[in-house]
Amino acid sequence: MREFKYVITDAEGIHARPAGELIKLLKDFQSAITITKDGKSADAKRIFGVMGLAAKQGQEITMTAEGPDEDAAIAAIETFLKANL
Repeated sequence: MREFKYVITDAEGIHARPAGELIKLLKDFQSAITITKDGKSADAKRIFGVMGLAAKQGQEITMTAEGPDEDAAIAAIETFLKANL
């Protein structure tokens, strides 16, 4: 299991456009990927789960990947978050 913590810097938080792009990025990974904020977790491959956490600017999220390609998944997530959120 690999984990990556990130503080949202985008003024709008995780809104529809970057959430949709994140889902597209993650759909090709075999690993189970979850997003957690304030003790609530959701499947990071599902738009309603990601949007339902309502992550705002300044809040910390934790991305967790567990599976055969978890290293690649976490690396891709880290790159995506730093570039988009």
